[in-house]
Amino acid sequence: MLRPSRPTAIADDGDEFRFCSTCAFSAACLASGYDKSQLRDLHVLVQHTGPFEEGGHIFREGDPFTAIAAVRSGTVKTYVTDANGREQVQGFYLPGEMIGLNAISQSRYPCNAVALEATVLCRFSFPSMAALATRMPGVQQQMFRLLSQDIGKAALLAGNYTADERMAAFLVSLSRRYAERGFSPTRFVLTMTRTDIANYLRLAAESVSRVFRRFQDDGLIRVERREIEILQPRALEELARSVLRA
Repeated sequence: MLRPSRPTAIADDGDEFRFCSTCAFSAACLASGYDKSQLRDLHVLVQHTGPFEEGGHIFREGDPFTAIAAVRSGTVKTYVTDANGREQVQGFYLPGEMIGLNAISQSRYPCNAVALEATVLCRFSFPSMAALATRMPGVQQQMFRLLSQDIGKAALLAGNYTADERMAAFLVSLSRRYAERGFSPTRFVLTMTRTDIANYLRLAAESVSRVFRRFQDDGLIRVERREIEILQPRALEELARSVLRA
């Protein structure tokens, strides 16, 4: 049995003076010399929306772009549908990560975003955020950094990698992203289905199940339904090295 773990990543909401633990801009603001009490303009820009229930759409492909959003709690999946109605998963977004950045250039959302569990967002009016960023270079740099990370995620699995390498990279990436936000890097819940994982990794669903079993048999991970415990982080990182390049 897995040791008890928090079922989902939950944000510390902060207060009048402290940033929320999953705030996408807190580090940039603090580095620029602004604490939360000084950011009255930013407070006005933020609108908490949700909760979106599991399966609820946050936006759909082609919707007009007016805002970017940070996941406050929960998980979001982005995807597109081809001419034959087949879904292609583009990414999964955890607390503290931004959705909607890829809509900036076209002024319309180029994909769909759906909640994988009860999800709350921090919505930022993009025109107002862009104006604020010109006055706060740290916030502007953070926006560029987040956009760069988003592009990097999209290109992560474009190479000719094995199923084991892809799955290892997926788990290591999730581990690192949770760790960055103060959550456990070795025990977490996969809020996405095996089918969604397979779609994202460009694998057959049967391949995902086989890799999970193989990793468990090799003592790399422990699996109980959707709960994952990473038992050998270094071995998993070594297997993922060619994909993550770090």
